[in-house]
Amino acid sequence: MPEPERKKIYQQYGELIGELQKSGKFLGGHELQPTSSATTVRVRDGKKAITDGPFAETKEHLGGYFLVEAKDLDEALSMAARIPSATAGSIEVRPVKINS
Repeated sequence: MPEPERKKIYQQYGELIGELQKSGKFLGGHELQPTSSATTVRVRDGKKAITDGPFAETKEHLGGYFLVEAKDLDEALSMAARIPSATAGSIEVRPVKINS
């Protein structure tokens, strides 16, 4: 991505995060390093196997995450649609499983 485009998208992320923080809905989130920096751990029959690279070979990858407080799925989807990367990629929305 050309530098001016990258700066613009980072600015958009900063604005969205700031707005969600002010409303108390942003709980956390970070950009992830490229999949080339991944290490995958598997344990099978008590034996640990460590391999360089991502869990799955795919053209798409998780670029980062947003953890937000939403009253319902509709609100979560509305927030997801405002994430700058939604215009060029896709945003997956999932609830957090809370063990009680």
